[in-house]
Amino acid sequence: MSYPRAAFLPDTFHEVNGVAHTSRQFEAFALRERIPFLSVHPGNVTEKFENGTVTVLQLKRGPAKVGLDAHLDYDPFLLRYARKVQAEVERFGADVVHITGPGDMGTLGWYIARKLKLPLIISWHTSLHEYAGRRLEQALSFAGPRLSRRAGKYAEKLGLGILAWFYRKADVALAPNRELVAFVGELTGRPVALMKRGVDTGLFSPRRRSRLTDKTRIGYVGRLTAEKNVRFLAELQQALTLLGRSNFEFIIVGEGREEEWLRKNMPHAVFTGVLRGERLAELYANLDLFVFPSRTDTFGNVVLEAMASGLPVIVTQDGGPKFLIEPGVTGFVAESDWAFIRAVNALLTDPALLQQMRVAAREYACAQSWDTVFYQVLRTYEGCLREQGAPKRVALKRA
Repeated sequence: MSYPRAAFLPDTFHEVNGVAHTSRQFEAFALRERIPFLSVHPGNVTEKFENGTVTVLQLKRGPAKVGLDAHLDYDPFLLRYARKVQAEVERFGADVVHITGPGDMGTLGWYIARKLKLPLIISWHTSLHEYAGRRLEQALSFAGPRLSRRAGKYAEKLGLGILAWFYRKADVALAPNRELVAFVGELTGRPVALMKRGVDTGLFSPRRRSRLTDKTRIGYVGRLTAEKNVRFLAELQQALTLLGRSNFEFIIVGEGREEEWLRKNMPHAVFTGVLRGERLAELYANLDLFVFPSRTDTFGNVVLEAMASGLPVIVTQDGGPKFLIEPGVTGFVAESDWAFIRAVNALLTDPALLQQMRVAAREYACAQSWDTVFYQVLRTYEGCLREQGAPKRVALKRA
């Protein structure tokens, strides 16, 4: 079967976040399946190189860049690379341009697509309007809950308007769960297709387990920021203690603005900083259960990684992670903070249920492959080209 040639411009690639992880996996998929692929992404130096069927063009952000998060920047003058990128997209013979949001690389990709009259695919990875609302609310907490919530709601409404304006520029949008597919479609009036996520079940596996302690280890992996609702971890620890539980410990992986607060309020928790690769996989395997209190995540790559490692997962009812959980089988979807606490307590007091869920979680994760995800994305490209009556420039037979 033949597939379109894509110029892919993600806003983040080398950083530690779900968008970057998905972007790296997409590039690895194209290389593995010998599919021509142009990856234009930020890096420490501006350089171009070929890796099998993958062409990589890295762009270094300039001194005017603004820090948005830990190791994540925005360069308002990235359009200075427009001619360079346009020439590379033309040389490659791209059929479509795919961007990941309204960041600096996304804006550059939108400009190139319109300049060359190529179909534009925009994937929705992050609900940035919710992030803006949660962060402003946290920052203004000193002003009292009423004012901070009102400011947060205003920021969220303003952010959503900006996102709607940007995503209406897409010929096709992609979203990571069914709820968001419907939401983005209603918001923009554009066609929206599902783009889920996969997991490397070879890297993340219960086989890496080498536990020696008899304490139940409760883990969290992700950014330590307000939009991840990480302060709830301290509430959870306190509630479990009040319920009489003592033989447990929290392992917290990641970094962010809330780390200082968490260290102060969870003095007995273990903070590892950011972990990658085999070190992260070994950490997962040596946990007993995984908690993810975020209410803003659109998918939750770390949830799948935890499940692949044989961990039952407790998530909130808000956002995309709930679609990964079969309640009572692979974990729990909590409708409230108290329901979240009860679910964790149930697993701490029922070793048989915990073991049963560990097995079921691993089985579910083993059915979630990256190849399936990205072949579906390629088929979405094809559908977009058919709708526009645009012939593919180059056909490639799948190996």
